Amino acid sequence: MPDIEIASTKETDISSVTVSSKVLGQIIGVSERRIRQLAEENVLVRAAKGRYKLNESLRNYILTLKVAIESKDADNPDGELNLDEERALHERIKRHISELKLQTMQGELHKSEDVERVMTDMLTSVKTKLLAMPTKLAPMLLSRSEIGYIKDLINKEILEALNELKDYDPVDFYSDDYISVNGEYDG
Repeated sequence: MPDIEIASTKETDISSVTVSSKVLGQIIGVSERRIRQLAEENVLVRAAKGRYKLNESLRNYILTLKVAIESKDADNPDGELNLDEERALHERIKRHISELKLQTMQGELHKSEDVERVMTDMLTSVKTKLLAMPTKLAPMLLSRSEIGYIKDLINKEILEALNELKDYDPVDFYSDDYISVNGEYDG
């Protein structure tokens, strides 16, 4: 195998050196995609499309890593869990769960399965009425030719079907956990 001579020069000033995203990715150990993301975050300095200023980019990247490490250490300097913070977080979560349960019990918050059940019943009823309209109206309109009468009859049937949506009872949405605060619901 023949020896290949590689020309090398000693660079004393790298401030003007630019590299491709592939080369920069190899230097700092990330993918070219991550290089583009870091450039969008203004961590890496673009010199031209697909080219990056090596010196400034490396300096910014190292500084970003230092800041990330320092902030991580500041949050948790000894690397252990802070028991007081964990307890406080646990209590906040328990309080939030209790608030949601209370809202459900008071009928202010509805479970998705209750809403789905009620809405399915309502919409099925409307669908049934709408689909029954031709069968119901056809015999009544067969011998009629007055447009006003036909329009009124169709309008009446449509309004009757739509009243299914209007005449819902909020109590239908209450879950089994509902507790009346004012005594207005007897379940």
